[in-house]
Amino acid sequence: MVHEIVPTDHFPTPPSVPPPGAPASCQGRHRASTRFEWFCCDGGDPAKLVADFLAGNGLSVRNTGRTATQVHPTGAGTVCGAALYVSAAAGSVMAGGPAGPPSPVPGIPDVYAVVYLHGSGLGGSQAPWPDGETPAQSGSVRPPWWLGEWTPSWTPKEHAAAVDAVRAAIGRGDVYQVNVVGHASAPYRGDPMPALGRVAALPGARYGGVLAGEGWAIATASPETLIEVRDGRVITRPIKGTRPATRPGRAELLASAKERAEHIMIVDLERNDLAHVPGVGPVTVDELFAVRRWVDLWQAESVISAPIESDLDLADLLRAVCPGGSVTGAPKLAALTEISALEPVGRGVSMGGIGWIGHDHLDLALTIRTVAADGTHLHAWAGGGITWDSDPTAEVEEAAAKAAPIRAALAGL
Repeated sequence: MVHEIVPTDHFPTPPSVPPPGAPASCQGRHRASTRFEWFCCDGGDPAKLVADFLAGNGLSVRNTGRTATQVHPTGAGTVCGAALYVSAAAGSVMAGGPAGPPSPVPGIPDVYAVVYLHGSGLGGSQAPWPDGETPAQSGSVRPPWWLGEWTPSWTPKEHAAAVDAVRAAIGRGDVYQVNVVGHASAPYRGDPMPALGRVAALPGARYGGVLAGEGWAIATASPETLIEVRDGRVITRPIKGTRPATRPGRAELLASAKERAEHIMIVDLERNDLAHVPGVGPVTVDELFAVRRWVDLWQAESVISAPIESDLDLADLLRAVCPGGSVTGAPKLAALTEISALEPVGRGVSMGGIGWIGHDHLDLALTIRTVAADGTHLHAWAGGGITWDSDPTAEVEEAAAKAAPIRAALAGL
């Protein structure tokens, strides 16, 4: 099992785009200090292991979100916070489900955390290279940016067949809803960081940012909150329901009985997830089926929250909410079993969680609209929730609509 603390000088030079959720007050004046890596093959409880690591590095993850009145030091060398990433496979393991098919980006850990220290001034902003060196270190010069053709892991026909398979499972009573996700990869040449930065800057990307390791990087344009802990409350904001960002599209989304029923099913699932978190009080739905915009799509979002009434442990929180209900289905464990059987490749960095853990708050995005770069290829995922009323052709088209802005940003269009 990989569970290590690595000195700062072992890190590649960080990207100019900050990690998702990093506080604006610390951007440009913090530096990576130590890191944690866990792969599904390592075994053990990843939620406990990463919580132990963060607690050992001075973060209040045994009493998350209840230290807002304390004053934390901000001088050079003090802990600012930590970036945290959890893959869909790790989330499934935390929930007691199958890890699923192998990831198409096996070099990226399934759980990755980086502790940041406050610095005395502005830091560098160059991108990590596949060998962990910058151009100045390696003496090489990257060629101009080139992005090749996208190769899907399944065809539209195979995607549609998976939708039909989910509908059959619903008909048997095995599940009520399952989220089905497809993957595609494209070769590239040149420095991927500007392309990943364009993804992070897409309109509506509440959690836009880049997290990088040695030989890999993750960029997200996610608009969806997996879990936030702030000011004494635990919050999740599931998104389910999509239409083109036009006036007719908005009206159609609001009027769709299918989309509303699918959305409410996920709201009920997320309410149940929060209710099982030790340390929280009564769960409420603060906003139901609000319409938000992401690039050129309308999406329906709800806000669910609960007060923190006693100690809230990060490990318990991760086990309760990972992986997110809006990208799994209901019941969650049965949906995870269907997903594992139907999807040809693992979800990799998508459909997991990524964000920031500070001294007095936690804010993790659900990694939808998220891409990965390894040394040779970019990887992207897209999909949607399937119910009995789903039309296979429409579901394939919806996934393509979600992927289109990501691919355009990566290509520089």
